[in-house]
Amino acid sequence: MSSKPSLLNRCIAEAIGTGAIVLFGCGAIILASQGQHSGSVIPLVFGLIVSAMIYALGHISGAHFNPAVSFGFLVVRHFAFKDFLAYVAAQISGSLLAILLLRVTFPASQTYGATTPSVSPEIALVWECVLSFFLMLVILSVATDTRAVGTMAGAAIGAMIMVGAFVGGPLTGGSMNPARSLAPALIEGEISALWIYIIGPVAGTAIAALTYKRLAAINATKIPGANPGEAAKSL
Repeated sequence: MSSKPSLLNRCIAEAIGTGAIVLFGCGAIILASQGQHSGSVIPLVFGLIVSAMIYALGHISGAHFNPAVSFGFLVVRHFAFKDFLAYVAAQISGSLLAILLLRVTFPASQTYGATTPSVSPEIALVWECVLSFFLMLVILSVATDTRAVGTMAGAAIGAMIMVGAFVGGPLTGGSMNPARSLAPALIEGEISALWIYIIGPVAGTAIAALTYKRLAAINATKIPGANPGEAAKSL
């Protein structure tokens, strides 16, 4: 039996995975803003890169790639607090490095993928919470519960990202991920609405985690995936 990857290796995997999501997802937004392709491909790019990174790195880190997802696991005691802090630092670092690469390679771009609501802040907050709720619900069911089809975890989670981006995109940008929203917001100086993309996803994933714990009718500490290394075994 292989040993659990070190926290450092897991954090590196989280940084790479989160960075890839920001690099290719926000890269697609930049290219769409320049007329290189239709904006309708943006949700597809986000969903596909999430799926790809889950299959590539899930067995190393558990493939959170999202501070709100890590928080959801923390809420139901699937995750140690020290690991949570390390994961969030890695996720934010990966997203910042990715957006800096986009800034260097697309210096004239008018956007770097910052998420801003087209509806009122209150409605945007609700939508980010709801979208993140369903994302976390899918993650918990297919990636941590052995009663589900674990081999389809990447496809199912990627599909949820696509659906969330298609529906929530026109309203909020369909972020569902504080790290994905933070880096572009800092580069563009669009931080006034950033609280929506932190509070909404964190609240949504926490509610989903508690809901699934109740629905699954099993003790959270006995669900495979109580730590990222174990969760990855079902991917």
